[in-house]
Amino acid sequence: MQLAVSSDMLVEGHHFFADVDPQALGHKALAVNLSDLAACGAEPLAFTLALALPNADDAWLAAFARGLFALADAHGCELVGGDTTRGPLNICITVFGELPTGQALLRSGARAGDDLYVSGTLGDARLALEALQGRVALPPPLLAAARQRLERPTPRVALGQQLRGVASSAIDLSDGLLGDVGHVLHASGVGARIQMENAIECIATNSYGISAGSLFDQDFLLHCVLSGGDDYELAFTAPAAARAAVAAAALQAGTAVRRIGQIEAAPGLRVVDAAGRELALAFSSFDHFA
Repeated sequence: MQLAVSSDMLVEGHHFFADVDPQALGHKALAVNLSDLAACGAEPLAFTLALALPNADDAWLAAFARGLFALADAHGCELVGGDTTRGPLNICITVFGELPTGQALLRSGARAGDDLYVSGTLGDARLALEALQGRVALPPPLLAAARQRLERPTPRVALGQQLRGVASSAIDLSDGLLGDVGHVLHASGVGARIQMENAIECIATNSYGISAGSLFDQDFLLHCVLSGGDDYELAFTAPAAARAAVAAAALQAGTAVRRIGQIEAAPGLRVVDAAGRELALAFSSFDHFA
């Protein structure tokens, strides 16, 4: 077996609101790390927690722990160490997983002609953020559903394991589809074409009985789906000949996947309309230092 190791940090005011439900924060702190294990097809083993706290609030810590350990227990992932100190609220988790030697999903395996897929739904976390910051208005049922996606993402651990030997490359979507798929393209030395209509169909709001298309224009929806971030879904590639195997892996994992484009030999990431015309996009993925 091989070890898979990843660290992620969540900082108050940058990655979450100060008044966030601590139970949801405990869940998300581990979920974003488990998502990294999912992206390489690993099974979770254990994690460490480094926690800076402005003060020792027993009620806050109890709720945080409930959210953290509920997800950890669901994935058989043990807390094995860490550190605590006083300071601005900052949560850093390092997670450890394992997988059979040589079977890790990497960013460097995409090849021209491969299909490009995403799991689950995209854009809802960004919709919630826009609403919580007062930039858009959402009907209460839609806001509640989108906020759930923002604060309690589902790491696609089972899907990642099922894609071992099927997918040619994979990455989890934390900073936005454009930027994260761009990492795969760079590592693999290829380009890609994404169909606009397939990308917009990835947004989950249609599942809640309210069509996002009835509330927002196309550019805003594209912005949420392509560069919104905080989705923690998987983007992956697979040969066209593996479409049946991809469908079987998704079924076994209980996670929907959607084919949204194709890998191409020419460098760059292009988003095209139904007629094949490339769109001029005025937005990009999240940059921590922009």
